[in-house]
Amino acid sequence: MKVLKFGGTSVGKPERMQSVSQLITADNDQKIVVLSALSGTTNSLVEISQSLSEGKKEQAKQQIDKLESHYRTFCEELVKQEAGRAKAKAIVDEHFEFLNIILKISFNEALNKDILAQGELLSTRLFCVYLEEAGIPAVLLPALDFMSIDEYEEPEIPKIKIKLANLISQHKGQHVFITQGYICRNARGEVDNLKRGGSDYSASLIGAAIQAAEVQIWTDIDGMHNNDPRVVDKTFPIEQLSFDEAAELAYFGAKILHPASIWPAQHFNIPVKLLNTMQPEAKGTIITELPNGNGVKAIAAKDGIIAIKIKSSRMLLAYGFLRKIFEIFEKYRTPIDMITTSEVAVSVTIDNQQYLDQILKELQPFGTVELDYHQTIVSIVGNEVAATPSIITKLFDAIEEIPLRMISYGGSRHNISILINGQFKEKTLQVLNKGLFGL
Repeated sequence: MKVLKFGGTSVGKPERMQSVSQLITADNDQKIVVLSALSGTTNSLVEISQSLSEGKKEQAKQQIDKLESHYRTFCEELVKQEAGRAKAKAIVDEHFEFLNIILKISFNEALNKDILAQGELLSTRLFCVYLEEAGIPAVLLPALDFMSIDEYEEPEIPKIKIKLANLISQHKGQHVFITQGYICRNARGEVDNLKRGGSDYSASLIGAAIQAAEVQIWTDIDGMHNNDPRVVDKTFPIEQLSFDEAAELAYFGAKILHPASIWPAQHFNIPVKLLNTMQPEAKGTIITELPNGNGVKAIAAKDGIIAIKIKSSRMLLAYGFLRKIFEIFEKYRTPIDMITTSEVAVSVTIDNQQYLDQILKELQPFGTVELDYHQTIVSIVGNEVAATPSIITKLFDAIEEIPLRMISYGGSRHNISILINGQFKEKTLQVLNKGLFGL
């Protein structure tokens, strides 16, 4: 059995959704198809939720009406027969009736999660209506019936495995199963989600749960590129990556893949393919256990980084100092991306400022705390890059005119990361593309 995930742009237009139906019926293999919300829907739902949280109900109503109009037009183009259109209309009626009802309800975080779930629920139900009209047998497996996270927001793979197996066993002989990405239930049984980009994560978790032959991530680009094609003119898709290389790239900014989506596949050694819905014949990128040779594979950039420097000549060399610093970040569940130390200071970076005020307050007793906002981490990733002197020489020759804030080297043999002010991001990616790839 395979898992095929299609992102928002892959299902964002009626003709794209119709193309997806052709891709999932190209062979007779059993498969679970994971769909994101139609492109733009989640952003619209976030805006609706934001308006409601601020008490702007008239604005929220306008946003709901605009989104509803888009879906009604979408359905008119997606299905042509009267029976199919009636079913599609009923689905849209149901979901937008819910969105209109919440205008009369007090806003809270649980309601916010319900609002954000509507996109995936709509896309999968409408896709099933289209498949039925096209005469393609398929079964809808509601993600809320099997996908769950624990009290720490970690996926419960053993439970997912059992529930999913039970659901599939009820439909013997079926080859195509449709489900939602992104959404799940939390430890309280409420509707929740796997955060933005979570449909990739859903696909990888499902792949792990069913021990899939492979997980395919279908997007609008032909695989993982060696650099950011939105910033750099000359880029190319990478044919093969190891799980370690892909994980580094995803975590440090490669937008094609959700950072958390690698470890379930890696843990169960399930190949992941990154493919292009618009060019299904393209090779794309395959991610497997073993690397395909040494050298630089790709460059990724992660924006919105905050650098925190704690300077303390009195305490830095004291036993347990670093442990106490890290315990503060652990207390507020805030991951650290990079760390450097000197004789009198330690610098760390974070990408989540939700608890920044509390963290800074608890850091104050340890010394002087300085912040640098709007930083960018640029990572150079590839097998053994940190152990290859020629690569290190080319890297620092290329960025000789770029002011560096931090360097992370030696923590991984597959990654060298630098921290720069965000204003130098584009120039840095361009000079590295030339210096490391000759492009």
